[in-house]
Amino acid sequence: MGFLGHLVEARLATLYKVVGELPSISRPMYETSQTGLPSSEHGIVSNAIVRRSTKPNVFQCAVQAGKITAAAAYWWFSELYNHAPYDRIQDREVDDDSLLIQHGRFYTEDEFPDVDLFAAAGMLVGRFKPEYLLLHPMGMDYAGQTFGADSPQYRTHATRQDAWLAPYLTEWLSDGYTILVTGDHGMNVDGHHGGTTADVREVPLYLMYPDRPGKGDTGQVISQLRIAPTLCSLLGVPIPESMKHPPLDE
Repeated sequence: MGFLGHLVEARLATLYKVVGELPSISRPMYETSQTGLPSSEHGIVSNAIVRRSTKPNVFQCAVQAGKITAAAAYWWFSELYNHAPYDRIQDREVDDDSLLIQHGRFYTEDEFPDVDLFAAAGMLVGRFKPEYLLLHPMGMDYAGQTFGADSPQYRTHATRQDAWLAPYLTEWLSDGYTILVTGDHGMNVDGHHGGTTADVREVPLYLMYPDRPGKGDTGQVISQLRIAPTLCSLLGVPIPESMKHPPLDE
């Protein structure tokens, strides 16, 4: 991802290595990223667990503090933080201040085009000015599971995703947003994840501030459990006692 790499080289972004929690699969790690808890504590232990989150999470903390929340994301986020089970018609597009994800645009197919999802996120920012926006594309996961991590299709999609994302990053930074870019899990050469090896656990975390430079590549290895408290800290909302790991230094 060349533009993100440029921001790191120019010290306009900070890069960490994240060691993901287990199991290295999607729905449990969605919940981990928003609660700061391992799967054994938040209870979403597999992709087959279909229910709302029962733990303090970033969306909940933001709404309780009077913040505006939004997401352009896979439908499992709707199930975790809005309604479960997901209704393809009623839950696809929501604008409801009573929900944890107040402004949501959700998709159900793994091959849903990332470029269109990024545009949906741009619309949400322009229309609603959310203080917390979650953007969750599925394209890398789909390319990896279809062709494997060591494939031209996987590498090409990363390059394209970087190019699609770059204009939004510059626009959102100029609008005063702090931006984090990371992954819920990695991918192995067989097109699978869920195990314990480094290729499915280690992911980058890029952190970009609108008003100050970054630190470049820190070489620092951090726990995935620090993401949720970091988000709360950046939002200026109280960090729940359940989020025991410290936020990253601001």
